[in-house]
Amino acid sequence: MTWVTRREPVWRTEGFDADAGRAAVALVEQRVARGLPPQSVVSVTGLMLRPQEQAAADLGVYDRRRPMFERIVADGVRWADGSFEQADAILWATGFRPAVKHLAPLQLRSPAGGIELLAPRDPHVFTTAARDPRIHFVGYGPSASTIGANRAGRDAAFAVRDQLGALTPAA
Repeated sequence: MTWVTRREPVWRTEGFDADAGRAAVALVEQRVARGLPPQSVVSVTGLMLRPQEQAAADLGVYDRRRPMFERIVADGVRWADGSFEQADAILWATGFRPAVKHLAPLQLRSPAGGIELLAPRDPHVFTTAARDPRIHFVGYGPSASTIGANRAGRDAAFAVRDQLGALTPAA
């Protein structure tokens, strides 16, 4: 597994109560009131270091972070220095921003300009790109909310599991 991020994560180790939540929202609102582009709430709060993230930290996963790759190729990703990493799957988390320009070569957009999504399991959850069922969107379109992304994440995870299982040779 390779972990790639645009920047180092900022972990929040102290508690997060209602007052801390209100303060974070107020900071985001202040940016907008000054005419600045909004930033995500997590850019103000940091990422919670829950037990699962702490377990990953203890395993050294976060020490192996790589900067963003330059491009996606047929069987993996390539960095600006020419190094290559094979990838069977890519989980691209955009933080609820529809940052999908990098997917333009896949020609996923419909004539209307959007990306048509299908429901892989739950008829109320849409994550699968109609033009390429290997591509799943969580936090895009109808799942761009915390609750929607949780449901979409579950559905997309099942779909990816099934797709990867179909690629695994029988024992």
